[in-house]
Amino acid sequence: MSNIVDCNAIAVFDIDGVIRDVSRSYRRAIADTVEYFTAGVYRPSPEDIDQLKSEGIWNNDWHCSQELIYRHGESQGRSRSALSLDYESLVHWFQCRYRGPDPDDPNQWTGYIADEPLLVNVNYFEQLTQAGIAWGFFSGATRGSANYVIERRLALADPVLITMEDAPGKPDPTGLFMAVSQLEAQFPRAVGKPVFYLGDTVADIQTPLKAQAQDPQRQWIGLGVLPPHVQQRGAYASDYRERLIQAGAKAVFERTTAVTGNRLKELVAVENLESR
Repeated sequence: MSNIVDCNAIAVFDIDGVIRDVSRSYRRAIADTVEYFTAGVYRPSPEDIDQLKSEGIWNNDWHCSQELIYRHGESQGRSRSALSLDYESLVHWFQCRYRGPDPDDPNQWTGYIADEPLLVNVNYFEQLTQAGIAWGFFSGATRGSANYVIERRLALADPVLITMEDAPGKPDPTGLFMAVSQLEAQFPRAVGKPVFYLGDTVADIQTPLKAQAQDPQRQWIGLGVLPPHVQQRGAYASDYRERLIQAGAKAVFERTTAVTGNRLKELVAVENLESR
């Protein structure tokens, strides 16, 4: 992004469901984990996972798995304490499914992460730069997982990246503030410019709203992207889109690549008119 001349806006991206398709990786690992820790009795559907995430507080997929297990147990008349669920064991089992049998060595990752389809390519970010958009990432994924897709697969060289280890989970805006601060340090002309946050869940959309409440002098704009697993599903896709709009998304796109630099500049112009 060194050839950026002027800055029209800042775009910060979520990763899962926006940069990579996790419907057969992270979400599959959630379903596998819940099924394993309920002894094969309950395997949550994609709709079950979406319904939980629509509550806006389950961005962490380990917590999401744990909560689905607890709620299933409660539906069977068992209290949470009676389940004796060991969280560390849950996390390890999840990681072995998602990353592979050696989850601590990225060179040995043969799990679901190895087959995630990418939803963008490096040319997408180059056109953002050419349009004067400073960009970076804020994800609830682990740094290892995020680096795997951002640096190894997309070959983006040392971009601004805030992950699970760096900040509280969304919708807490701390990580978004951190990403913006780092981008402003690299590109002084980005200081004070409107900030877009692109995500695919209710928690993602709520994050810039909370940032706006803490920093009302700046424009913080949430944009929704329909994740691949809801595409081509008619009424369900429409319901998912409406859920993001109700959460506060200014616009919802069917694919990340539709959020071009020119489209972002148009949205800034609309926001400027509405704020007058």
